[in-house]
Amino acid sequence: MSINLSYKPLLKIILLLLLLCPSSLLVKANIILDTCKKTPNYSLCVSTLRSNPRSSTADVAGLGFILVGAVKAKSTAGLKSISELSRSNPGLKRQLSQCLEDYKIILSAFVPEAEQAIGGNPKFAEDGMNGIADVTAKCVKSLQGLQAPLPSTNKLVHDLSLVTVSIIRTML
Repeated sequence: MSINLSYKPLLKIILLLLLLCPSSLLVKANIILDTCKKTPNYSLCVSTLRSNPRSSTADVAGLGFILVGAVKAKSTAGLKSISELSRSNPGLKRQLSQCLEDYKIILSAFVPEAEQAIGGNPKFAEDGMNGIADVTAKCVKSLQGLQAPLPSTNKLVHDLSLVTVSIIRTML
């Protein structure tokens, strides 16, 4: 049995698919850009979302969830950095103890609250991200004058949490 396919209908289908696919990708790119315009740090928002392949198919709630994951990853790195710095420099242990506790709270309470709420009640996700912004601001104050890599990580966690809050607010 032989099937005779003409190349013209196949070519039309391929051209149609090529025309449709870029437009759907453009719509998703616009969702990222439009959503990030509503945040306090547009470039951080765009770069964080574009670095995650899931953002290309995400809706606004999905973008919020991706950002919560980024906050979690950076907070985990911050906790590790604080622990290592505290061990390697015992003279800083007292200054770092508050931040160490703050990051443990971020990872054990605020991030899980946001992760669970993003798909349900975004208000709780907003509360969790605002909590992170508050404790990282407190950590910055306790580390004033300290020359260490932590302040930049801490600022990134703080800024990412505020970007995430802005996106969550669009879902309320």
